[in-house]
Amino acid sequence: MSPKIVFGTDGWRARIAEEFTFDAVRACSQGVAEWIVRSGGAGRGVVVGFDRRFASEHFAAAAAEVFAAHGVNVHLATAAAPTQSFSWATMRRKAKAGVVITASHNPWTDNGFKVKHESGAAAPPDMLKDLELAIQAYESAPQKIQRMPIAEAKQKGLVEEFDPAPDYLARVAELFDLDAFRAAGYTLVCEPLFGSASGYFSRLLGGGRTRVIELHRERNPFFGGVNPEPIPPNINEFLAHIPAARAHVGLAVDGDADRAGIGDETGKFVTTLTLYGLLLFYLAEIRGLRKPVVKTVNMTAMVDRLGERYGIPVHEVPVGFKYIGPKMRETGAMMGGEESGGFGFAMHLPERDGIVADLFLLDLMLKTKKSPSKLVAELMDLAGPSCYLRRDLRIAAAEYPARKAAIMSRLEQTSPSEIAGVPVSKVAHLDTKDGTKLFRVDGSWLLVRLSGTEPLVRVYAETRAEKDIAPLLDYGERLVKE
Repeated sequence: MSPKIVFGTDGWRARIAEEFTFDAVRACSQGVAEWIVRSGGAGRGVVVGFDRRFASEHFAAAAAEVFAAHGVNVHLATAAAPTQSFSWATMRRKAKAGVVITASHNPWTDNGFKVKHESGAAAPPDMLKDLELAIQAYESAPQKIQRMPIAEAKQKGLVEEFDPAPDYLARVAELFDLDAFRAAGYTLVCEPLFGSASGYFSRLLGGGRTRVIELHRERNPFFGGVNPEPIPPNINEFLAHIPAARAHVGLAVDGDADRAGIGDETGKFVTTLTLYGLLLFYLAEIRGLRKPVVKTVNMTAMVDRLGERYGIPVHEVPVGFKYIGPKMRETGAMMGGEESGGFGFAMHLPERDGIVADLFLLDLMLKTKKSPSKLVAELMDLAGPSCYLRRDLRIAAAEYPARKAAIMSRLEQTSPSEIAGVPVSKVAHLDTKDGTKLFRVDGSWLLVRLSGTEPLVRVYAETRAEKDIAPLLDYGERLVKE
C-alpha cells in the first residue's frame, strides 16, 4: 500500500476524521520525535502550535504527548496563533523543530501538520523525506506509538506552556514605526477570515487616530462557508466593506495568517503578483535594499523587470516555501514570494508572514503618501503592464492519484508551436514533475500545475493585456480535461 501521509508544498493536509485522525497526528509526531532524538535535539525541544480549525488544540495536545514520551522538551502553545508566530518561537526559543496543526487556506473539512526547521523556515525537502520514511512505519501500526499523558509530562517538566502572541507582536513592532501607523489617521478594514490572526491587527494598529475595522474576529471552524484564502470570491464581503467604510486600504490574511491579501481604496483586489511587485519596489525604493530575491515558478515576470532596473538578482524555484526558504538562506536573499500570497523577509523570517507583508504595503502608503490604486498604477508604468488570473480545477479526492498521472503524461507530451495565434517560445517541464510552463513570444506565460496539498489542478496565466488571459487559460484547462 502506498503511504497516505505525504508532505506536499507546505505540510501534510487531509480531511478530518478520514485520513486526518488522532492516530495519524501521533504517527507524524512519532516520526518528528525520532528525527529530533537522532539529531541530538531532545533538550532543545520542539515548539507545538495550532490554528482555529476544528479540534486543532486537541490534535496539538496529542502531538505533545508523543514528543514528551521520547524525552523531547515541548513548548506547547496555550492559544491559537498565526503560523509565523510559531516559526518565530521555534527560532527564538532555539528549538530543534516546530510543528503547527493547521491546514492554512484549505477547506474547513481539512486539517494539517506543518513542520518547521530550526531557523523558523519551512522544513526543507531532505528533512521531509527523512520524516516521511519514519512516519510510514507507524501509519498502520498506531499501537507502536509512544505516548505520555500531558499531566504526567508537565509534572516531569517535559511540557512548558507559552502564549506565542507577546514575543511575536514585539518582533513585528521592531520592524515598523507602529506609532506612526496609529497617528496616520487611516481607516483600515482588516480581514482575518475567522482565523488565527483575529485581534492581531487591532493590537498592532489600534489605539490612536487610525481606525481599525476588523471583520470576522470570532472563531468559526466553518469559515463562513468559504475557503479561508484571501482571494476573490472568498473575500468579496471584505472588498465591498472597504469603500463602504471609506477606508484607505483593506488588509487580509488567510486562516493561519501566513498569506497576505490586499484590497485598494475602491475595493478592487490587488493580485498577489502585483503585491510582490509592490513589496519589491518598497524594499528597493523605501528601504534602499539591493540583495537578491526569490520567486516561485508561478510568480510574476514584473519581478525580473524590477530586478533588472535595480540591479537585484532574481532566483526562481519550485512552488512552496520548502524551496524558497533554503534558497533565501543560500543566496542571502532579502525576500521570497509565491503566487499564493506568501511572502517571507530575511530581516524577519525565511518564512511566510501575511501580517508583515500587509504592514509593509501600509508602510509604503505612509512613506509615499499615496493610495494603493496610485501605487499600483505607478508599478504598472514601471514594470508592467501585468494581467493575471488563476483557475482552480477541483478533482474528486479518490480520483486524484490516477488523474494526476494521466494529466502529467499529457503535459509532458505537449509542445505547441502557438497558443491562441501567438507563437510559443519555450516549453518548460517543472523539475518537481508536477507541471509544465509555456512561454509565448509576447512575454505572456501559462502554467498548469498539480497541487501538492489539495486534490486540484491550478491553471495560471500572466499577460500584458486582459483580453489575452482567457484564451491562455482555456488552452490550459483543455490540457487538464482532455
